[in-house]
Amino acid sequence: MTISALMPVYPRCDVRPVKGDHCHLIDEDGTRYLDFASGIAVNLLGHSHPALIGAIQRQAETLMHVSNLYGSPQGEELAQMLVDKTFADTVFFTNSGAEAVECAIKTARAYHQSAGNTDKFEIITFTNAFHGRTMATISASNQKKMHTGFMPLLAGFKYAEFDDLESAKALMGPNTAGFLVEPIQGEGGIRPASAEFMQGLRQLCDENDLMLVLDEVQCGVARTGKLYAYEHYGIEPDIMATAKGIGGGFPLGACLATEKAARGMVFGTHGSTYGGNPLAMAAGKAVMDTVANDEFLAKVRELGDRLRSRLEQFIGNYPELFELVRGEGLMLGLKMKVESRPFFVHLRDNHQLLTVAAGDNTLRVLPPLVIGDAEIDEFMDKLSAGAASYESPEG
Repeated sequence: MTISALMPVYPRCDVRPVKGDHCHLIDEDGTRYLDFASGIAVNLLGHSHPALIGAIQRQAETLMHVSNLYGSPQGEELAQMLVDKTFADTVFFTNSGAEAVECAIKTARAYHQSAGNTDKFEIITFTNAFHGRTMATISASNQKKMHTGFMPLLAGFKYAEFDDLESAKALMGPNTAGFLVEPIQGEGGIRPASAEFMQGLRQLCDENDLMLVLDEVQCGVARTGKLYAYEHYGIEPDIMATAKGIGGGFPLGACLATEKAARGMVFGTHGSTYGGNPLAMAAGKAVMDTVANDEFLAKVRELGDRLRSRLEQFIGNYPELFELVRGEGLMLGLKMKVESRPFFVHLRDNHQLLTVAAGDNTLRVLPPLVIGDAEIDEFMDKLSAGAASYESPEG
């Protein structure tokens, strides 16, 4: 047999973590890595947070799964927490971000079609977006590398230029159901949308009875210093997908919606065997108990400002490597003047610093939200050493 037991769809590196310790990962050979990747913005409480571990342990001893054939006191409790803290009136729990976006797309279409507007099915999405790897979510992306081998795509998506309101307007027509957008693009290179763009989309939806659907899978759950990034823009969506950090490392996602937006999601229209299982709900509640308060969010903003300031000072020492810093809170991107992936590999393999490469030649800096000055100092030391020792393949 020549194929690996794990289907070879990932170019896995030689780092093989077996243990986590707060903001560090420990390899099977004992090597310690500073983790400023957080499992791609998932491990927002680090790797050994006692409240999260305790909640999962207690729930695992009691009840892990029963399916959605039965009442869910655990799900009702977490859903109510999300409703109380956000724009939403109702929540559907999933196991992943892609599932949450799928539910959001269905909810937007069902809003129109349940009222008899069967011609309203098109979702306008935006260039360089990443919404997941299912057939619907790759169809919602304009990235050819995600389409290759999986044609034909699903119909019903049009691609406008990100952060370009006129481009979005130009694609509107009688079939338009709404817009799907990341307020801050993650895989696309930590690119925040402008306030004018987000507020303009909200106005277009209000004027034309369309659904504003936000993908906050990566930028949500306190990552930007607000519980959800839409709060930075002074608007509210109709529908929102969330995942990643909401489970703190346990697989969990959710689709949130207003009562109006969810009018088509009635008995039999959607489902999930595992979604909202008691174990996931315990993890999600522990995360929300920790992060969904003003004190924690203010600390994220403070740490983000501190880290960003140091990065902005640092990049001036290497004008041949770095162009700018962008992002919000602890969702930061270093836009590079060279390809970011070789530098990300260099930091990982030579300086035991874990980051994440992204589009637009960007290095994503996504630390656990529980970092302190010691971790910021260690990060800057490793980043500085990495930049000093780096010889660009392009240079």
